[in-house]
Amino acid sequence: MITTQENTLLVIEDDQALAELISEELETAGWNVIISHQLNAALAQLQHSQPAMIVTDMRLPDGDGLDLVKQVRQSSDNSHGPGLIVITAFGSVKQAVAALHAGADDFLTKPLDMEHFLLAVSRVAEARQLKVELQQFRQLGKQQHFYGMFGQSPAMRKLFEQIKIIAKSQGPVLIQGESGAGKELVAKALHQESDRAQGPFLAVNCAGIPSELLESEFFGHAAGAFTGAGKKRKGLMQQANGGSLLLDEIGEMPLALQVKLLRALEDGSVRPVGQDTEEKVDVRIMAATHRDLEQKVKDGSFREDLYYRLEAFGLSVPALREREEDQELLAQLFLRQLVSERGAKVKGFDEKALKLIRDYDFPGNVRELHNVVERAVAFCDNDWIAPHHLPKRMLTGTSPIVNSDKAEVLQSNEEQALLSGPVLPTLPELQKRYVRMVLDTVEGNKRRAAAILGIGRKTLYRWLEED
Repeated sequence: MITTQENTLLVIEDDQALAELISEELETAGWNVIISHQLNAALAQLQHSQPAMIVTDMRLPDGDGLDLVKQVRQSSDNSHGPGLIVITAFGSVKQAVAALHAGADDFLTKPLDMEHFLLAVSRVAEARQLKVELQQFRQLGKQQHFYGMFGQSPAMRKLFEQIKIIAKSQGPVLIQGESGAGKELVAKALHQESDRAQGPFLAVNCAGIPSELLESEFFGHAAGAFTGAGKKRKGLMQQANGGSLLLDEIGEMPLALQVKLLRALEDGSVRPVGQDTEEKVDVRIMAATHRDLEQKVKDGSFREDLYYRLEAFGLSVPALREREEDQELLAQLFLRQLVSERGAKVKGFDEKALKLIRDYDFPGNVRELHNVVERAVAFCDNDWIAPHHLPKRMLTGTSPIVNSDKAEVLQSNEEQALLSGPVLPTLPELQKRYVRMVLDTVEGNKRRAAAILGIGRKTLYRWLEED
């Protein structure tokens, strides 16, 4: 598969002096430039990689630039193909029409006015980017979302299939994942995919209810059960009868209530506070948490029997950094939704902003990405969202979580290992040891390691290959 090298421009010009002048101007404007002086050499280059844009002379020593334009347009999707600008010293209206008909985006005559030339390059690049984003948005529109969740990554496709399977059962479900990853959406999808879809779906945050009210909130109470209980009240378990109840942040539930929840799961009945008799309920319990419940079982703050009762049908919601293919997709989706809702005139992200979105770790997951796009739309004062419209943490490639990790790395006992050995290490050896230490600390996450080290991921990969 031929990949597109974004921000790379191929110049095909047999006049060496002009080619070098064009290259210098384009590199100053931020492009990575590849020069070819012959048509066949350029075609060979295109067999391996595709630049974001091509500038070609019409008359070349071994062929016609229009032939290249035609081949490029025939071999690539027009929405994702490179931008094409044709230049010639023998310009005529007829030639211009032929070039545009062949698929060129612009036609310029020599001698080149560099200011006009750079303006044309910028205009064609923006038009190409808009086509790409429009195509992506159309694909989003055609793609059937899975109960409000979008994702084309293998991790999300696997999650969707697991939801379909588990939804057919009746047992409780444990949904684990980081904050902001979409655990409640997963619970709603399970409910909608099940035969309980016509019943109620209720969600409660266990950490948001005062401990003294939790039992009454979950199981209800009889009239006069306590001060202020003037009449009988149904709890969440009874209210969700025939449907599903999501217990968010179940790791914060007190042990005493965990015992009663387990009993309700086993017997299918609850006893309201102050009532002598039990009431039957038919409700599917879904529990969600970003905590490590196994660790909470070990330290005695979560019941082992309840954990294994819930864990039988377990789902793990992938963090956004584990589904890199979806980051740009979701950013474009959120942008279009916000533009539509607010009547904003933003056309899209420029390439540098998209690169920052692709490279950022998003410790706050999908929720953080939505907030980032919402902020960018609010601050964008022109057609395109640029890097300066994004939060500062994205410009440096770090986040509060990454900074915290960095502090932990520097303060850990492992830093002593950097200087271990009979003799002091050389600077290259010290670098290798530090890189390995950072990777171990972040459990092999190369994106986070590169952010901590203050280098790009490509540099990190190269260092690891050399190691």
